[in-house]
Amino acid sequence: MLATLEPITPTDRETRCADQGSRLLARLMGDGETVRLHTDGSDAEEIVLPTNLARLVRDVLASVAQGQPVTILPVQAELTTSQAADLLGVSRPHVIKLLDAGDIAFRQVGTKRRIPVSDLLRYREENKARRLGVLAELQAQAQELNLGY
Repeated sequence: MLATLEPITPTDRETRCADQGSRLLARLMGDGETVRLHTDGSDAEEIVLPTNLARLVRDVLASVAQGQPVTILPVQAELTTSQAADLLGVSRPHVIKLLDAGDIAFRQVGTKRRIPVSDLLRYREENKARRLGVLAELQAQAQELNLGY
């Protein structure tokens, strides 16, 4: 189980391999319930993945193919305030303000705060939805005022 936010930054060779892999997986998925992958060599074996797991692997490969650093964490993992700040792209003091305001759930371990990944991701999605709502409202106002953009 991974418990770190240390990203894996792909090399050029890895991005090329990931691109080929994501395209192949996308073709293999189809409408079936599973994807079967075969290894080659003297001890060839078959790997059977449910389609939803194959989709996850494809998405990771597609991100790597674009040269994006990738981190995988189980949803039940807990993060430090620094890790949460990195994931949200904000400062650690800002995360602490969000925690103290009750915007994000956390638990106290001694003097340290631990933030469930699931709660952090929920906050991030809710915040994104709020920002998009405000943007749509501003766009509507600009249209009403005939501001030309």
